Amino acid sequence: MKKPHIRIEGEITSELIQYLKNKYGEVDVIENEDEELVQITRSDWYRNIRAQISPDENMRIYRKLHGLSQEKLGKKLGGLPRQNISNMERGHRSISKAVAKKLAELFDVSVEKFL
Repeated sequence: MKKPHIRIEGEITSELIQYLKNKYGEVDVIENEDEELVQITRSDWYRNIRAQISPDENMRIYRKLHGLSQEKLGKKLGGLPRQNISNMERGHRSISKAVAKKLAELFDVSVEKFL
């Protein structure tokens, strides 16, 4: 579960912080407003993580995010056998350009995720 974010500007007293801790449990106080917000896809962290995720892992991740079994995904891709989907997800079979294009359309993402 995500923590709710509350922005309080001005002087924050220790009494207010203690009240918030009593009311909500763990409270993180961020005092440095000089930190700049960055779009996550432009961060070094995201680029490093993205570089580590292979097309077969993306296929498995997106399938699971959409609640599809390997069998159901195979049907949506034009009747591919479950074993073919399994082999692609394990990297034992490459994902063809045609299948990558269908995956991109199905999951509404860039085709490059699967190539």
